[in-house]
Amino acid sequence: MLAAERGAARNTILAYGRDLEQAEELIGSNLDKASSAQLAKLGAGWSDLAPSTLARKVSALRQFFGFLVDEGLRDDDPTHALPRPATRRPLPKILSHEEVESLFTAAEEAAQADSPTAVRLLTLLEMLYGSGLRATELVSLPVSAVPRDAPFLTVIGKGGQARMVPVSHRADKALKRWLALRDSSSRWLFPSRTGHLSRVRLFQILKDLAVRADLPPEKLSPHVLRHAFATHLLEGGADLRALQTLLGHSDISTTQIYTHVDAARLVRLVNERHPLARGRRSD
Repeated sequence: MLAAERGAARNTILAYGRDLEQAEELIGSNLDKASSAQLAKLGAGWSDLAPSTLARKVSALRQFFGFLVDEGLRDDDPTHALPRPATRRPLPKILSHEEVESLFTAAEEAAQADSPTAVRLLTLLEMLYGSGLRATELVSLPVSAVPRDAPFLTVIGKGGQARMVPVSHRADKALKRWLALRDSSSRWLFPSRTGHLSRVRLFQILKDLAVRADLPPEKLSPHVLRHAFATHLLEGGADLRALQTLLGHSDISTTQIYTHVDAARLVRLVNERHPLARGRRSD
């Protein structure tokens, strides 16, 4: 149902599957027959989990039992007994402009010799920071997604939703260099021996780049570069609706978190643009 009706991403389906299996293990009997009293005991087994992880597990169970009720497989929904995590969405980790510059300096220096590995890294970096792609979206790009005339990539995002993502002049230049060096027999833009570059390998590549750029490796990941893309665009004057489209968010409330990250710009905006602020300057 998650795949066919809701178009949930593969990683979401796998995570929900693990959550349901682990809940069944804690209960010690078939999950679909669980009572509210049995579900109430899950709180103790999940007491050491992070609030965000607990919220996902509760969501998986609520959707599971909702499905059972909708399909007529149960007459009651026992999920009222589940713990109610009070979650607050954490602010995303971001990089400063100087840190991003250090990453690009290290990547560009390595790519000067036209080594395929180094040029691939530069291309990955340009597309993560220059287009705000998710890790899975990037590594699973087919060659057919690369623009021919129009400066856009066709990206399949979460839930199988397609969107057009602009490609900067810098990223386009790196792409052309990489296309001339990659294995032309593969249908993937970033091929590997078994298919396309994996998310795990992408993480490893970026950690290695962070070390070479004198940055803490734990500070860099594909999603951190995506956050940097969004935050730096806001700093440059982009509006939330445009950013929502670029990031592929279905709900603008997800995009609004970046307004909290860019607090300094918002304070400056009020001080410079508010009528009372202008009036006091003139006085």
